[in-house]
Amino acid sequence: MDPYSQLHEQGVLFLDQNNYHEALLTLNQAVQGAAQAQDDVARASILLSLARLHYKIYNFDHAALQVHNAIELLRNKSAPDLVAQAQTLLGFIYTENGKWEEAEIFLHLADQYYSNNGISDARALVLLGYGALSIKQKVFGEAINYLEAAKISLNNQQKIKDLARCALLLAEAYIKIDPDQLPNALNKARLALAQAKSIGQETELESIEIEALRLESYIALRENKFNDAEEFLMRFEQKNDSLHQYYLNTILKTSSDNGDLASLNEIIDQQKSDLDRQQRSISFSKITTGLSIALIVILSLLTLSLYKNNNLRAKANILLQDKNNELQVAKERAEKASMVKAEFLSTITHELRTPMYAVTGLTHLLLEENPKPEQKEHLRSLQFSGEYLLNLINNILDLNKLEANKVEIEKTTFNLKRRLNDVLIALNKSAVDRKNNLRLEYDDEIPDKLEGDSVKLSQILINLIGNSLKFTQNGDVIVRVKKLGDKNNKITLHFEIEDNGVGISKKKQKSIFESFSQASLQINRKFGGTGLGLSIVKSLLELMGSRIQLESQLGKGSKFWFDLVLDISAQGATEEDNAKQLNESEYSSLENRHILVVEDNKINQMITRKILEKRNIICQVADNGMDAIKMVETNDFDVVLMDIHMPGISGIEATQEIRKFKPDLPIIALTAVTIEENIDEFFRAGFSEIIPKPFKTEEFFEKIHRTLTQDTSA
Repeated sequence: MDPYSQLHEQGVLFLDQNNYHEALLTLNQAVQGAAQAQDDVARASILLSLARLHYKIYNFDHAALQVHNAIELLRNKSAPDLVAQAQTLLGFIYTENGKWEEAEIFLHLADQYYSNNGISDARALVLLGYGALSIKQKVFGEAINYLEAAKISLNNQQKIKDLARCALLLAEAYIKIDPDQLPNALNKARLALAQAKSIGQETELESIEIEALRLESYIALRENKFNDAEEFLMRFEQKNDSLHQYYLNTILKTSSDNGDLASLNEIIDQQKSDLDRQQRSISFSKITTGLSIALIVILSLLTLSLYKNNNLRAKANILLQDKNNELQVAKERAEKASMVKAEFLSTITHELRTPMYAVTGLTHLLLEENPKPEQKEHLRSLQFSGEYLLNLINNILDLNKLEANKVEIEKTTFNLKRRLNDVLIALNKSAVDRKNNLRLEYDDEIPDKLEGDSVKLSQILINLIGNSLKFTQNGDVIVRVKKLGDKNNKITLHFEIEDNGVGISKKKQKSIFESFSQASLQINRKFGGTGLGLSIVKSLLELMGSRIQLESQLGKGSKFWFDLVLDISAQGATEEDNAKQLNESEYSSLENRHILVVEDNKINQMITRKILEKRNIICQVADNGMDAIKMVETNDFDVVLMDIHMPGISGIEATQEIRKFKPDLPIIALTAVTIEENIDEFFRAGFSEIIPKPFKTEEFFEKIHRTLTQDTSA
């Protein structure tokens, strides 16, 4: 074993023994050894140990600096476990520092890594971090869910010190939660506090015992025992002040032991050298006064020059250090912005799909309640627009993928004229509001069945037609589709959207297809919009092997056009025909089935429950993964519909727990996350089927029926 690795182990041992002074000295020596050996991974690991030490002694700023230094060393290294450990530790540090947004970001990054790789043991610390953060944010119900889940894992791993910390946090959450929300919370707080104190006494963790005194005072106050509360608080303050003084002395003593002895030796040597030079100068002056005067003058000038040079060099060093600090701050800000963007893109899909599920679900429920013919047409338009909006949300979220050509083109059989009519129906209200005449000129020689990506083509047409309608008032918007030719079962079509609206200037035509670009500030204020529509059109058409063209003149209107090659489908059904629907006998087989819906969103609970109960299915609801596990243990369900993202344990973890005692129970993932990149993980976790939200109701029942049928046949 390398010397610095031995020092690292010794330093960690000192840390476990609460010998912080020796731990600091030993770990600092280990860092220097790893730096000399140019072992960046080992050096990063030692820095994380130093960061944990500084975190324990409340030196949070220094702890955060050490973690960021470790992450920088690991940037181009293959050490994802260490990076996740660093992110978890930063979550705890920023929670204590009051930087809660940063804490949540780093905890989520670590949580993603552990969840994606099935590392449930290490994820327990992330849950502990979420619990501590929720207490700081005064969301005590969520804190209890996270901490109870962490407690189970920590207890299984026999991580005694972390378990004590978890018990303390649980006690605090139970003390501070609204009694109306959890009537027996105070009893649970006493049990958690007793467990923490017991572990603290066994392991001689003074910090645990001191923190327990603070919580004892809270409980005494809740019980109106004011004298006891005052005594507990006084003992806490005395011992806490003593402990903090010990931590401060440790930092000061270590800083003193690592003082600038080398600099002092240099000063002493320099002073000795000056004295020797002066003695030689005095001896030499005895030989000749004139030479001594000249020599003194020369030496004085030389000393003055060196002095000025040293001053200039010192100022340059200070300026350089300031610039380095500025660059480091700028670098950290850029990294933080990049992390925030990655976090935003990774979570916004779920946050946007959840309300979209409410839109499509409620639309389906309204359509089944025998609406009037004119209402039915409006609801169909709403349903189509919901599907389009969902696809648009995905494309906006994946705009970076579009620019990197990472979005794949799907191929399905569809009826183009039917698709165009759906688009025009969806945009008809916009045309009426703007008093525009919207009409379609369609070439009847175009075959009924074509193959291509109909959803992306619909998105292109909605963007272009919607754009023309928005910038036209009391005018005409004409959509033309012509056949240019066909060969080898491929057809070339010419799409054209023409309006007589406000038009676009020659100068702006050069940049109109760039992201967030609009014709002018006045146009933006008058007509609104994000400026993303034409950029998405350009990117999608390039993916489909085409190119958008534009002719426009201010005050006279605009014409957008593109040519597209599609396959001719000689046989087979269109995507509408292929949609598998259950017949009445198959629907009847679902009646009186017992289904558990695990969902934390109340609106989604209501929609899913109503959709199921309309088919006479018996439905029960669990608000989170822990409740779901208990309900499956005590009830016989035919199938479980499991959400993925929930407070406390996730749907994946809940499924893994259920599989331990009910391996054959059908469990379907009913999730708003994007499944393409996680499908293998879902099936490895034990899911029988996956239904992405928002879903089409026919597909929803078809998958439930198929899952139950397969389970029966198996």
